[in-house]
Amino acid sequence: MDNFTHSLAGWALGQAGLKTTTRKGLAALILGANMPDIDVFFGSVPWEPLAMHRGFTHGVLGIVLSAPLLFGLLLGLDRWQVARGARFNSGLELHPLRLLGLCYLGALTHPLLDLQTTYSVQLLSPFSGAWFHADSLFIIDVWLWSLLSLAIAWSRGREKVGREWRRVPQLAVGAALAYIAFNLGLTQTARERVLLAAPDATAIFASPDPILSWRREMVWRQGDCYRRARFTIRAGLGEVSACAPSGMDHPLVHDARDADSALRHFLGWSVLPQAYVERGRCSARVLVSDARYGDRRNSRLSHETRLALPC
Repeated sequence: MDNFTHSLAGWALGQAGLKTTTRKGLAALILGANMPDIDVFFGSVPWEPLAMHRGFTHGVLGIVLSAPLLFGLLLGLDRWQVARGARFNSGLELHPLRLLGLCYLGALTHPLLDLQTTYSVQLLSPFSGAWFHADSLFIIDVWLWSLLSLAIAWSRGREKVGREWRRVPQLAVGAALAYIAFNLGLTQTARERVLLAAPDATAIFASPDPILSWRREMVWRQGDCYRRARFTIRAGLGEVSACAPSGMDHPLVHDARDADSALRHFLGWSVLPQAYVERGRCSARVLVSDARYGDRRNSRLSHETRLALPC
């Protein structure tokens, strides 16, 4: 999900009362909630699990290793501030074990939220390149934005005047979990409807609507075809589209993959790759996209390769 949502998740947990357990507690939750996205700075490293966004740093082992790194940075900062005679407005003591626990909690929220989207995460990286996805949320969920940000604003306003400020964020966190659980149930129902219509369907993805989050745009693989349908609570699974061949067996797609390292990187992430080939007299345009985000010529995420051909 977007980093604003990740930050709100850590911040809401802090306002729910966890930030009072130790000095630097709120920083641990908010920074920890964004820590796994450090992989965006390593896209060119030779080790593929780290170069792959939502790979190693988003997996179980990545969380185990990254949380102590953040803990060390916060502990070092705090000791530097103390040595300079800094005074802390919170009046809290620093409890190392509690701080480490909050670093882990903040970092753990990140892959759990990313897991809810169709973009998927490699939870077992580097031991496995398998992608996991729950498909309960759009990558930017305005309802979570509104719920958490309003609760945080209310809490901070009460905190400034010395009144009880934890209760509403606690309720907001509970409501957010209930909202995610409800959408998980909808996605599971949508997948079951797909399997009733196409028992041989594989790699089923359910993309929630950005605003009307109870709707799902379904896409799945059926042999060498991709098929689509729209799911709503009232109408169930709508009309299933005709077969859309993936086009990945075209010889020029293989040539483009051999010639273009960026395309190989894209295919490492793409779960439902599809290709469109446009051949000219002396060149070819190979457009590879992911069927999760549109058809072959109109996908929101794609990579284009130009090939020179004998005239």
